[in-house]
Amino acid sequence: MILNVYKPAGITSHDVVDKVRSLSNVKKVGHAGTLDPFATGVLLILVGRGATRQSDELMELEKEYQAVIKLGAESSTADRDGVVTEVNVEREIPDRNEVAHVASQFEGDIEQIPPMHSAVKVEGKKLYELAREGQEIVRDPRQVYIEQIEVAAYEYPFVTLRITCHSGVYVRTLAEDIGDLLGTSAYLETLERTRVGEYQVSDAQSLETLSYTTIEETN
Repeated sequence: MILNVYKPAGITSHDVVDKVRSLSNVKKVGHAGTLDPFATGVLLILVGRGATRQSDELMELEKEYQAVIKLGAESSTADRDGVVTEVNVEREIPDRNEVAHVASQFEGDIEQIPPMHSAVKVEGKKLYELAREGQEIVRDPRQVYIEQIEVAAYEYPFVTLRITCHSGVYVRTLAEDIGDLLGTSAYLETLERTRVGEYQVSDAQSLETLSYTTIEETN
């Protein structure tokens, strides 16, 4: 069984897994693609051995995000959960056309360096665990693919982006890279995953309405 659940901000993806496991009385429960605690949106919950075996396949589905980035500031974690510092940049405020042009430079095959605050493992230890210990590790760039980036709204310092991409893309890193190319700093203020493959945010079940009955009705 595959559940399309709307993850709210402030909890982990694993918290959602735990709730579904408790409600369904099924031990084998997982998810197909982590959302950071501050992020919201479509989280595919896999209930039962048959569903969890599809995890790798589901992880490869195309994804859509709506992201708000803040220009002229930086964060220790590249998102709003870190220590945010305003940055004085001696340049004119970029207009919407410039922002859109710079964002389009990241469409197609690109290389990203995974952020330190991520679940990527180095010698068996997750990067965010090393970051909490105050370590900064040299990370190899990874090739990822972004289908499209559209500027949906812009009112400085906030840029709203609609992003269509394949798996492995770090939107936090994208926010920082866009800021760099604009000659300023940037971090990810909000992130909502609006689609995974055919699973749309408009069809996602809220955690509040999940119950044994609603889970069984999905089966």
